Amino acid sequence: MADKIVLADTSILIDYYRKTDKENSLWVNLVRQGYSFAVSSITKYEIYTGATATQLTFWNNIFQAITLMPLDETSVDTAVSINNSLKKKRKQIDLADLFIAATAVANNLPLVTLNRKHFDRIDVIQLID
Repeated sequence: MADKIVLADTSILIDYYRKTDKENSLWVNLVRQGYSFAVSSITKYEIYTGATATQLTFWNNIFQAITLMPLDETSVDTAVSINNSLKKKRKQIDLADLFIAATAVANNLPLVTLNRKHFDRIDVIQLID
């Protein structure tokens, strides 16, 4: 799986930030397995809206070192399709998760998350354990 790019959900970054021993984070574990990472612009939004002033340097360094995937027209169209499918099943997810999932699907990237409860509802997404 060397050099395989995955889209990391916000939960992966938060887990990494919160771990005292960063080596025990899922992110580091996946890097050891040869994965590279990108994040959705929605993840950047979620991180910075929750970040305190003392956390900004940490997050600035992370976002300088990681590929940022935009929420473009293809991603929005994909989000509409995914949402329609979830709506029929009465299993909709929150908007941020929907946009992150759509970014992964639209860019043909698997998603890594600690929030499988929401993302497991989406039939067209590939999740990495």
